[in-house]
Amino acid sequence: AMNRVQLLGRVGQDPIMRQVEGKNPVTIFSLATNEMWRTGDSEVTQGGEIWDPTLLFLYNLGDISQKTTWHRISVFRPGLRDVTYQYVKKGARLYVEGKIDYGEYTDKNNVRRQATTIIA
Repeated sequence: AMNRVQLLGRVGQDPIMRQVEGKNPVTIFSLATNEMWRTGDSEVTQGGEIWDPTLLFLYNLGDISQKTTWHRISVFRPGLRDVTYQYVKKGARLYVEGKIDYGEYTDKNNVRRQATTIIA
C-alpha cells in the first residue's frame, strides 16, 4: 500500500508552531493549489502559479475556469519543522511531499468534525 501526495502551490499564511503538552511540536500552514480548465475540455492544467492571461491566445477555445483547493500542512520532523517555521512565508511558492491523514476532532461547540491533513 502507498499513501503519498505531492503538491505545488502558494503558502496561504505564515507557519505557526504548536505544542500540546507531552507531545512534540508541530509546524502548521496552509497551501493553495490551482486547477485550470477550458469549458468543454477534459484537460486540466495544475500548478501553484497564478495563471498568466498573456497565454490566453494559445487557448482560444472556450472559457477558462479555475478552482483553488486549500490544504492543511503539518510538519513534525524536528529539522524540517524548524526550517519551515523560520523560513517559509505567506505567498511563497512551495513544493510539499508527504502523506494524507484523515482525522476527527470535536470543536468548541461539541460537534464532531473531520479534518484532512498532509503530513510533510
